[in-house]
Amino acid sequence: MRLEAITWERLARELARYGDGLSADGGGPRLALGIDGAPAARTGEAAERLAEELRLLGRSVLVVPTEGFLRPASLRFEYGKRDADAYLDGWFDTGALWREVFGPLETGGSGRVLPDLWDPVTDRATRTPYHALPEGGVVVVHGPFLLGHWFPFALTVHLRLSPGALRRRTAEPDRWTLPAFARYEDEAAPADRADVVVRADDPAHPAWSGLPTSG
Repeated sequence: MRLEAITWERLARELARYGDGLSADGGGPRLALGIDGAPAARTGEAAERLAEELRLLGRSVLVVPTEGFLRPASLRFEYGKRDADAYLDGWFDTGALWREVFGPLETGGSGRVLPDLWDPVTDRATRTPYHALPEGGVVVVHGPFLLGHWFPFALTVHLRLSPGALRRRTAEPDRWTLPAFARYEDEAAPADRADVVVRADDPAHPAWSGLPTSG
């Protein structure tokens, strides 16, 4: 895969302009865009930049982090607090994401999206109200392990870190998660599935694969 240098600011502008011209998966009136990557890749920063550029284009945007859709601790920690397989397969409530985020975007959907569901600190449901997203609105979902679930994204971006960069940029207490990302690479092949790949080994000098080509 050929990658070209780009700035985060230009990346957000290019993605926003491209996304502004897309139709929703399934023909719905609202778009879902996905930014996939390990926490060390700072998907939240990329999502906020993209959201701001979309707002400048007149779109109503809601940013949804998948860390707000963790399962309760009793389920996450069933096999211990540092089980990498459980982290990949069982920490994130994909069913709730379908129900509370993607379902309302569909044709005939309410447009009422829940920004988050579970607070991992208190281990209780959050009290965040639903967000009424108008027709033409966009949800930008970001976090790890987004690809491979058939989520109805109109555009997917994978922030790629090499194994060495992932290890360097992951705090020591969280390095037990590294085998989960290795397994994700092997099983989901996110760089092959994503519409856009961004190499983020050096956070000051990203490089990208370019926008998708039609046909």
